[in-house]
Amino acid sequence: MDFKRTHYIGHLDSSMIGKQVVVGGWIEDIRELGKLAFLTLRDVTGVAQIVLVGEALSQTKGLNRQSVVRVTGSVQESKARDFAFEIKSEKIDILTLAVHPLPIDPIGRLESNIDNRLNARALDLRNQKTASIFKLRHHVLYSIRKTLTENNFIEVNTPKIIGSASEGGANLFSLKYFDKQAYLAQSPQLYKEQLTIGLERVFEIASYYRAEKSHTVRHLTEFTSVDIEAAFMDYTDVMDVLELVVANVFEYTKKNCVTEQKILDIEIKKPSVPFERLTYKKVIEELGRDGIKLEIGDDLLDSHLRTLGERHPSFYFIIDWPMMLKPFYIHEKDDDTTLSRSFDLQYGYLELSSGGARLHDPKKLRSRLEDQGLDPAQFVDHLRSFDWGMPPHSGWGLGLDRLMSVLTKIDNVREVVLYPRDPERLSP
Repeated sequence: MDFKRTHYIGHLDSSMIGKQVVVGGWIEDIRELGKLAFLTLRDVTGVAQIVLVGEALSQTKGLNRQSVVRVTGSVQESKARDFAFEIKSEKIDILTLAVHPLPIDPIGRLESNIDNRLNARALDLRNQKTASIFKLRHHVLYSIRKTLTENNFIEVNTPKIIGSASEGGANLFSLKYFDKQAYLAQSPQLYKEQLTIGLERVFEIASYYRAEKSHTVRHLTEFTSVDIEAAFMDYTDVMDVLELVVANVFEYTKKNCVTEQKILDIEIKKPSVPFERLTYKKVIEELGRDGIKLEIGDDLLDSHLRTLGERHPSFYFIIDWPMMLKPFYIHEKDDDTTLSRSFDLQYGYLELSSGGARLHDPKKLRSRLEDQGLDPAQFVDHLRSFDWGMPPHSGWGLGLDRLMSVLTKIDNVREVVLYPRDPERLSP
């Protein structure tokens, strides 16, 4: 059976009236009116009305909603209010019949809860609101890659199965790798630092894994991270890069995703730049004025960030965190060694990114590992690369899923991930 088509539905227009076309998609609706019938046919680009008369009517027997068909016909003017043109069918090929009852209604006439939709995620993508989220995500990824590439970053791919605990962190998934112990990577941190030796500026967009039993709308056990590392850049330099990446995402999607914004009932606005930069010390002072008493060195809890987010509802940086709150590889400030050259990017209460300048002196790095109770022997491969002439470097990691939540104004991060993984969900 021939199943090729000549056009996407969204590429048709009124200038093509009289032209024969072949389109394919799934049936959203069927209306029979005596010797006349109408099909609403949709593909990934748009929707069209198909008119059936004469012999074409007999070809629809057994057809039901969400079945996949191929329609051969001619474009003609339409009297329907919702369609500028329609397709008069000459032939319909039934490619696949949908088996009813369906687990969810992808048109959205009957609402389904998030778990039922995730259980039937592929079908859920026929819901235009769901599809719009992931079309937006596609454009976000394109914008990020474009911005970084234009700023001389090289895209790389690092291992996700690793032999030791990267960053010395906990919450790692462990697995047997033949006869050895292995882990799923929670970040590309050590690899991307090493790559600055030869490639200088690198970025990676990939999945990472964190074995946290968090039951919140913003945590996942498998998440997508955008990571960069850049030689000869300080932490303020890579903050500028992050700011540019985020601002460009909003500007690009505002311009290129008009239909998706309409379907999702959102208006994307480019944020004001530069983003506000608050020192950790100033944050402590601000929270103190709100009655939250914290000492220098105390970490900021979710409740603290929610209060801070009320004062700063858009994008802002928190910079110059105490060294005691940061990983072993973060560089201290020259004028106050108790503070770090580091930052977090926030959107209100939500943390989107963390980064900073890295230690590049191998002696200092070994000393810092010991100070934090970590065994330098477990980082021997990483430390060895620092003896080959490591340039000063800085970088960050940005949570793509959380950025998508901000862009789409959807609180639950599971909505913006195709097949989310959390402590309870391992399928589909």
